[in-house]
Amino acid sequence: MDVRAQVSMVFHLDKCIGCHTCSVACKNIWTDRKGTEYMWWNNVETKPGTGYPTLWEDQEKYKGGWTKNGERLALKLHGRVGGLSNLFFNPYLPTVDDYYEPWTYDYGHLFDAPAGDDQPTARAVSMITGKPMEIEAGPNWDDDYGGSPLYAENDPNLDALTEEEREQLTEMERVVFFYLPRICNHCLNPGCVAACPAGAVYKRGEDGIVLLSQEKCRAWRMCISGCPYKKTYYNWSTGKSEKCILCYPRLESGQPPACFHSCVGRIRYLGVLLYDASRIEATASVPDRDLVEAQREIIQDPRDPRVIAAARANGVSDAMIDAAQQSPVYRFVKQWRLALPLHAEFRTLPMLFYVPPMLPVLAKVKDGRYDNADAASTSLAPLLSSLERARMPLRYMAKLFSAGNEEVVAASYRKLIAVRIYMRAKTAGGISDAEVQEALRVGDTTPAEVEAIFQLTARPTFEERFVVPPLGRESAIEAMRDPLEQKREGGFGFRKAPVRGA
Repeated sequence: MDVRAQVSMVFHLDKCIGCHTCSVACKNIWTDRKGTEYMWWNNVETKPGTGYPTLWEDQEKYKGGWTKNGERLALKLHGRVGGLSNLFFNPYLPTVDDYYEPWTYDYGHLFDAPAGDDQPTARAVSMITGKPMEIEAGPNWDDDYGGSPLYAENDPNLDALTEEEREQLTEMERVVFFYLPRICNHCLNPGCVAACPAGAVYKRGEDGIVLLSQEKCRAWRMCISGCPYKKTYYNWSTGKSEKCILCYPRLESGQPPACFHSCVGRIRYLGVLLYDASRIEATASVPDRDLVEAQREIIQDPRDPRVIAAARANGVSDAMIDAAQQSPVYRFVKQWRLALPLHAEFRTLPMLFYVPPMLPVLAKVKDGRYDNADAASTSLAPLLSSLERARMPLRYMAKLFSAGNEEVVAASYRKLIAVRIYMRAKTAGGISDAEVQEALRVGDTTPAEVEAIFQLTARPTFEERFVVPPLGRESAIEAMRDPLEQKREGGFGFRKAPVRGA
């Protein structure tokens, strides 16, 4: 057993209000420099939708992630020979049109325009060419179904639906969508690390954060293709690739990342998971329908004495083990089995998990009243919680969160529905005890577990949402160098000491 620690995350999609505060917080800290204009390390997409960059989920186009080659895993992008032949020409990169052409406005014209009959305007100006431009796309161009059906109906996940179901999604009276915030998943089996020919992308041993060395990067840009989530970017100004660093300078001092801290909906949870690194390849090699369960299995119980002993043998600190025992991520993913990985079929074992959003139920207005009598014949009736008649088909959610295995998503939803029914009976009444007990049975849960889920979902404190100890970076680098050598050179970027006159 090779037990290691991984800083992991959960996003509770039922609480995301699509305000983009997380994106702006990240943008103002990390990507407000020359060459990063088009980069959004954190972005919020509307689903169904094509996302950012456009159609990032289509791996027939971008060749990201891993695939099964017989009994072995192989990069979908290329093998060793293919990597050499594509070294100077990578045909699977997104273009700037797939992201968007960044722009600003000619604000000076508002003040400098000569006197005339017309009101002066601030025209959009390209930040690449400096010339006036017509805005045709942006990082959240199809936000709230904007531009639909031109954009949303091209969502690759809609392939699993029937033509009738696809048409229903865009009907005005039945339109439905939800928000999907995305950052780097800091995967256990990252495609970007494997694809980099320069060895510039690496995974920190002590906490699993995936970083990209600016000194080693040679701009081959294979990491961009190798990442199926398209969360590495190329900085045209520096000639280096960049990516989300999970605000590691904040984590090292015990603070959550900026996008987590600023989240208005409080949808984000961060904690430590202990996992068995010796099982990574076996876990990523199982059939699609078993991927989610296999990923749960690789996560170890932080209270098991054998796991604790193995973690200590690998140098995991007691503070890290204690954080793993208090981790909200462990409870959402392993204990309650509510949170699911995004596109597990990419086989990168992402360490960002999502609690799926509750689905609005199909119903109609009859004689001036909201009538869901049809739902009564299929499931837990008067509670607006019929899983079978959800407005967003379960197949779509399974394509996103369980590699197409509908039962895995359905089990998560049954438990969420049980929480809704139990708490409604407790606080508002109008539900019989028999119905509550039936909901608990179907959801495979208990009153104590429901209370715990409700507390962590609806009323968590700051300390309950973010459980990360100071990461002890100074201890982690002791094996390689004297930590005091770094004292005068701390910070982001190159690590050479300033020299007078240089």
